[in-house]
Amino acid sequence: MKIAVVAANGRVARKVIAEALSRGHEVAAFGRHAENNTQAKDYRQKDILDLTKEDLAGFDAVVDAFGAWTEETLPLHSTTTQHLADILSGTDTPLLIVGGAGSLYVDPEHKVQLFNTPDFPDAYKPLATAMGKALAELRKRTDVKWTYISPAADFQADGERTDKYILAGEEFTLNSNNESVISYADYAIAMVDEFEKGHHIQQRISVVRA
Repeated sequence: MKIAVVAANGRVARKVIAEALSRGHEVAAFGRHAENNTQAKDYRQKDILDLTKEDLAGFDAVVDAFGAWTEETLPLHSTTTQHLADILSGTDTPLLIVGGAGSLYVDPEHKVQLFNTPDFPDAYKPLATAMGKALAELRKRTDVKWTYISPAADFQADGERTDKYILAGEEFTLNSNNESVISYADYAIAMVDEFEKGHHIQQRISVVRA
């Protein structure tokens, strides 16, 4: 498969690229900086908001690994997601998004999200709210083959690769050890599995260490 990874120099993106390459996929990495910090040999310097239909034409899947953390840039989660959705509108190219855990539901009725619970850290609420808004706006799109993949609450950059994960849905899920944890490496495995299989079009899924 021919895969485009956008915002490719981020840590999650680099893990996804490495996993895809290890399986023999062809990867084009798009980043706004001149330096290529990924394993992809095909690196294209271009800001996410400058990408065009022509840039992403011919790919079998597009992975959006964009991240922003400051108060000024948090709205870009919505802006960038919608920009990529507009580019891929009406095409057969899936858009897979590296999401957040804060928007997962903690009740079967899907009325209460994790970031609205009392124990959710205040420091992460702005980011979780912004990412939740981006997901809510994405749900309105029926013209794009999107899949939103939320990690576990404890998303570990340097966590162990176990090659095992639990695939869950909209609800906050704990493993047999009563933990919500996953490493970037295992998340990348789940991401590549998803664009290879494509079973969750226009759905949000979540992953946690088995």
